[in-house]
Amino acid sequence: MKIDYLYLMKSELALMLIIFLLLIIKIRQHIFSNSALFNIVNVLLFANFILGFFMNGEGVLFSGMMHTNALLALEKNILNFGVLIISLQAYSWLKDHKHFIEFYVLLLSTLLGMFFMISSCNFLLFYLGLELSTIPLAALSNFDIEKKKSSEAAFKLIISSAFSSAVLLFGISLLYGTTGTLSFQEMPALLTGSDLQIFALIIIFSGFAFKLSAVPFHLWTADVYEGSPVAVTAYLSVISKGAIMFIFITALYSVFQSMFHTWYHILFLSSVLTIIIGNLFALRQQNIKRFLAFSTITQAGYILLGISANSPIGTASAIYFILVYICSNLGAFGVVSLVSAMTGKENIDDYKGFYTTNPLLSLTLTISLFSLAGIPPTAGFFGKFFLISAGASQGNYIFIAIASLNMVVSLYYYLRVVKAIFMDKTDTPIERLTSPLSMKIALVICVTGIVFIGLISHIFQHIYSLSN
Repeated sequence: MKIDYLYLMKSELALMLIIFLLLIIKIRQHIFSNSALFNIVNVLLFANFILGFFMNGEGVLFSGMMHTNALLALEKNILNFGVLIISLQAYSWLKDHKHFIEFYVLLLSTLLGMFFMISSCNFLLFYLGLELSTIPLAALSNFDIEKKKSSEAAFKLIISSAFSSAVLLFGISLLYGTTGTLSFQEMPALLTGSDLQIFALIIIFSGFAFKLSAVPFHLWTADVYEGSPVAVTAYLSVISKGAIMFIFITALYSVFQSMFHTWYHILFLSSVLTIIIGNLFALRQQNIKRFLAFSTITQAGYILLGISANSPIGTASAIYFILVYICSNLGAFGVVSLVSAMTGKENIDDYKGFYTTNPLLSLTLTISLFSLAGIPPTAGFFGKFFLISAGASQGNYIFIAIASLNMVVSLYYYLRVVKAIFMDKTDTPIERLTSPLSMKIALVICVTGIVFIGLISHIFQHIYSLSN
């Protein structure tokens, strides 16, 4: 039995071990430089990522409250991959930070909560994982404690998170009141589609929509992204969103499967509004972090489109897109974080003439933006193609037409940044930046993923095979 716990909770135990080691290192932190600590942490994160490919079993723990299988192990390892890249990119910001260890303890604590959410088979464990993943994020958003915007971001995040968690808890309590259970396995048979259960579904959907920054629950996103350190913004945009999307798929496809015709219409409306409003707000942004925030909102809308398929192809297309999105968004955020850490510049106009002084960084940012826009042959094109194809399986071609037309609209604001980099002239371009080795490795990984993930068909086929 003990071996089963070690085997099935491998991902969670590995994270807890790393956190424990970091706390021990913290006691003797004065004998290490930040550079040495940085190397130690990244070796541990890399080992954790490699471990994610091995010894992935299938089973149930804690009387059915927690489970794992090959698909869930893949979802967790995708998040491990994203955290490793974010860590590699954070060196320029963290190298002189006095709270180096605390950053990683908080970061991995949120990731641990996300793992519990993904493996949850019970709304109680799901909620505990949600709180564990949310509360440290507020501290991370305020990690630049000397900056007023960082404190404002943390305050807005904790208030919006508390409200969305309360909304979720209210919906869960209504479900419990009408079914008498919190188990994901037992609840579907007890859902009758009564008015109270439909109301509970709407409330729970609203709670998830807050976490996903889906319209109309997106208003906190841009302010929090702008005020947080770039590494934390990147984490919020890809890791946090990815984890919530994974458990959201489980909730819709497993718990609320019998209410598909109800939640499909909610999903349709939310997805359309999220794509359109995300695009419209992105058009007018000048701060590049706010710009990427609204880009994130739009991408969430496309993932909701794929999920509407209510089939294994919907699950596979969403997971595949999140993998692609990690490479694309972190490629963009990597360049932005380097520029922000070394120059303090965060406006789109600051990137005028960027290519003249930093050609490789300019190309990396451009390729990442092309992938986010869905321009072939980048992986972003294949990701959106699979999402739209999955959504088309329901035969709602108005839905597909709206999403496709908005891809054309998004080209404008993505190419606006590219235009500033390559075509706009300025007498004071950003000076030539020297990237640390870790940043170069992270950006190479991102660009390689953007170029090759879409061309290697086996990746999507493997995800699809696990989704069945």
